[in-house]
Amino acid sequence: MMAGIKALVALSFSGALGLTFLLLGCALEHFGVYWPMFVLFFYILSPIPNLIARRHADDTESSNACRELAYFLTSGIVVSAYGLPIVLARKSVIQWGACGLVMAGNSVIFLTILGFFLIFGGGDDFSWEQW
Repeated sequence: MMAGIKALVALSFSGALGLTFLLLGCALEHFGVYWPMFVLFFYILSPIPNLIARRHADDTESSNACRELAYFLTSGIVVSAYGLPIVLARKSVIQWGACGLVMAGNSVIFLTILGFFLIFGGGDDFSWEQW
């Protein structure tokens, strides 16, 4: 039980760190544009295909069409989250420094989401479903 609490605290800290990078990319005085906050939609959307696939997929097969589609959709969402700040920076809507901070925040947040599913996503006696 104590290992689960430590993992939850570590994931919370890394999520807060990723959101701090995102907010710094928006709120620093010489950046001052909040368009990069739209990547929050990608953070919310990214785990949804995997949650649906885990609910409807049959775990007996090594490869499942539902699970593969969920991986494909999730990778599209993640690539879009990295692409949005690059497009905004190329069109001079945001500065390249803000783009770098948003990309760092993306990396930390998506690693946090991945860590959550790796730690709490197993089907054993200790899973995220008990929270």
